[in-house]
Amino acid sequence: MIRAEPDVSVVIGAYEAMPYLVECLASVEAQSMDPARFEVVAVDDGSRDGTGEQLEEFAARAPIAVTVVRQRNSGGPGGPRNVGLARAAGRYVFFLDADDRLGPEALERMVALADANGTDVVLGRVEGVDRKAPRSMWGRNLDRTDVFSSDIKFTLSAQKLFRRALLERHGMRFDESLWTGEDALFTMEAYLRADGVSVLADHTCYYLVGRADGKHVTRTGGHTPRFDSARALMDLLARKLPPGPRRDALMVRPFLVTVLPQFGPVFLRDDEETRRSKTELAAPLMDAHWNEGVAHRLRVHERLRLHLVAERRPDLLADVLRFVEAGQEPTPVLEKRGTRLYLAYPHFRSRTAAVPDRVYLAGPREAKAHPGWRGGPAGSFLRRAARKVRRLLSRRGATAGRPAAA
Repeated sequence: MIRAEPDVSVVIGAYEAMPYLVECLASVEAQSMDPARFEVVAVDDGSRDGTGEQLEEFAARAPIAVTVVRQRNSGGPGGPRNVGLARAAGRYVFFLDADDRLGPEALERMVALADANGTDVVLGRVEGVDRKAPRSMWGRNLDRTDVFSSDIKFTLSAQKLFRRALLERHGMRFDESLWTGEDALFTMEAYLRADGVSVLADHTCYYLVGRADGKHVTRTGGHTPRFDSARALMDLLARKLPPGPRRDALMVRPFLVTVLPQFGPVFLRDDEETRRSKTELAAPLMDAHWNEGVAHRLRVHERLRLHLVAERRPDLLADVLRFVEAGQEPTPVLEKRGTRLYLAYPHFRSRTAAVPDRVYLAGPREAKAHPGWRGGPAGSFLRRAARKVRRLLSRRGATAGRPAAA
């Protein structure tokens, strides 16, 4: 008997996932979708805490078609996901981490949205449980969008619905050489290749669970893998997009999310060897991909910190970090009749530091919070209108002062 192609293959990579796996599997079994319409492919990545046995017990009793693969530990989530993807038969694939859980009706709603709009990727709303979750992209439902027209670049985790034909057509797999960030690379490529992305913002589809034991399927291995992850994502963007605003808009993500945290307050507490290592690892990334198009999209203190990293000035960076960590506010400096606002963080207009003024120049997002700033489209309109009125009054005044004709 030939089984019909399922709508969804739920791929679960599991490593030392007990007892969280119990609730994860319960959330799968509780889905509103007909059990005949989806399957589970679960890969136990060398667990020794009963994870494999729990998966096999679930496969034996659940009304869903379940495939369990048990293998030696691979060291990260990419390998198990690739094994599961190779065995998936569904029209769509959803990657579920074994310590997280699905929201009610998640699969049914996401598949319906993808089918209705013909989109290749669906983002279902994510909520955190004792853990932070991305927020900026859940403002409203989007039937069809792309990575340039929305905030989806700030959620690059793998927990999304992907059309399997897209993944197979392009031979997409997770990079198993990366210890962290392999999901960001995979998801960004899917965004760039997708024929449309849908966002389901008004229904929680996924619960991101923080583990009390601090364990996670990914071994971070210190700061070095973070730079490896950033480099891989930057290189992908450089290959897929020509230089220009579209590339710059997406390049913000690895700089802001992956590189910048390495040069936050933690940098002050790093030993000299770690500081030197971080600066050296960042150098080729800054040389290859840091530019004005990326810089002007950041807030002043973010831009300033990365500028100093690019200039190999950890001494000046430390001053900025101490200022920020102390909760100090920069003095606003208004110039050009209020149309230009600088935020005077440390070393502003210091001759010895020689940091260009443009690094301290606030964009509209920051500047609008300061009284007296007159920038932005509305300010420009008002200034033009005021000039027009002044010219009109001036002409009228000149006319009134002329002697009457004889």
